[in-house]
Amino acid sequence: HLTNSFRQIQIYHAMGWEPPHFAHIPLIHGPDGAKLSKRHGALGVDAYRDMGFLPEALLNYLLRLGWSHGDDEIISLKQAIEWFDVPGIGKSAARFDLEKLTSLNGHYIRQSENKRLVELITPLVNQKLGIAIGTKETNRLLAGMEGLKTRAKTLVELADNAFIYVQSRPIPIEEPAQKLLSDEAVHHLEAYAKELEKLSQWNHDSLEQSARDYTEQVGLKLGKLAQPLRAAVTGRTVSPSMFEVMEVLGKDETLDRLQDVVGR
Repeated sequence: HLTNSFRQIQIYHAMGWEPPHFAHIPLIHGPDGAKLSKRHGALGVDAYRDMGFLPEALLNYLLRLGWSHGDDEIISLKQAIEWFDVPGIGKSAARFDLEKLTSLNGHYIRQSENKRLVELITPLVNQKLGIAIGTKETNRLLAGMEGLKTRAKTLVELADNAFIYVQSRPIPIEEPAQKLLSDEAVHHLEAYAKELEKLSQWNHDSLEQSARDYTEQVGLKLGKLAQPLRAAVTGRTVSPSMFEVMEVLGKDETLDRLQDVVGR
């Protein structure tokens, strides 16, 4: 808009108005160095919201595209207001990098309060589930959010990861997870479930210790139990700590999910 400013100043003069001071930030280019366009992802902010980006992450990223404050990359809105000055605006074109924005968004997700994240992903979870989740599922999401948010870079990804806590039984088991549920693995899950029933305390440490005790007793490596255990309880091959997931789900839900696999 540099050339537009010249025309606008003539209008100010013609009307007898005092022209404002103009300052222009550099153009934003795509990763290929060409002027940013829709093919690069030059979308409206609502599109980035739907892609799971937090407002503060987008603000931080856009601020840094044409302006800098030393080597600072993470800049809060409060800091931006305090620090912003015209001399900090760059003179060369900046390059829009979706990967960098995504990484920055992951930082802000990790820094966000768990309650806020649950509120933000609940509509996405409800949409995928087809029904609105209840208080029990919401409490599970809140209890499990600390472990979930460390692994997500967008709210969409966070909602997908959180689905393990709200699925109705029998939970769907993804194909890679199915491969972990061999006859031998299911045999060990059945035996281990009996040990879990005896536990008087249901927390991360007691669950991990029970798994170690069982694997030592039968001469099995911990991973040989933990991997099929994750597959049976979450339906996936990747999740937060298995013992954290089991603690959040609770004893009854965990044993019921194991029984669904053992008794099929």
